[in-house]
Amino acid sequence: MIDDGLNSQTSGALLRMHARILDELRRRELVRSSNNPVADLAELVASRALGLTLVSKSSAGHDAVDAAGNRYQVKGRRVTAHNKSRQLSFIRGLESKPFDSLVGILFDADFRVTKACVVPIDTVRTCCAFVAKVNGHRFLLRDAVWKIPGVKDVTEAAKRAACELGCD
Repeated sequence: MIDDGLNSQTSGALLRMHARILDELRRRELVRSSNNPVADLAELVASRALGLTLVSKSSAGHDAVDAAGNRYQVKGRRVTAHNKSRQLSFIRGLESKPFDSLVGILFDADFRVTKACVVPIDTVRTCCAFVAKVNGHRFLLRDAVWKIPGVKDVTEAAKRAACELGCD
């Protein structure tokens, strides 16, 4: 373990530091909310990598659009030693086709991009499972997704965008 001084801090001090770090990331416009930074960072990386325009947080069903008006839902997942799951956050309203493509980005424990792809909505719909308890669809960003016809691997573009943002 790296001795960075964190283990000598109280839990309260760590939580306050976390809050200040989120505020600073927001000031730097790397995140758009004060929530877990994975979602906001994924949106920013996707927008930079694919030339998308982010829409307001109140836009239901999609996070960004391209110049042609195609709508993109962006989902990110941070994979760690403690949680190796690649389950993205639940997708709601999928039956109404709220987006045209899903951009999925996997980050490692240190928030570095490891894989990224663009998945057409019809593929998302066939690969999802509906979970009644949360009224949403579960999508797992397994390696096999990159092999599905029509899925576009954008890993290198996402890595470049993250690097340009200073997130490498």
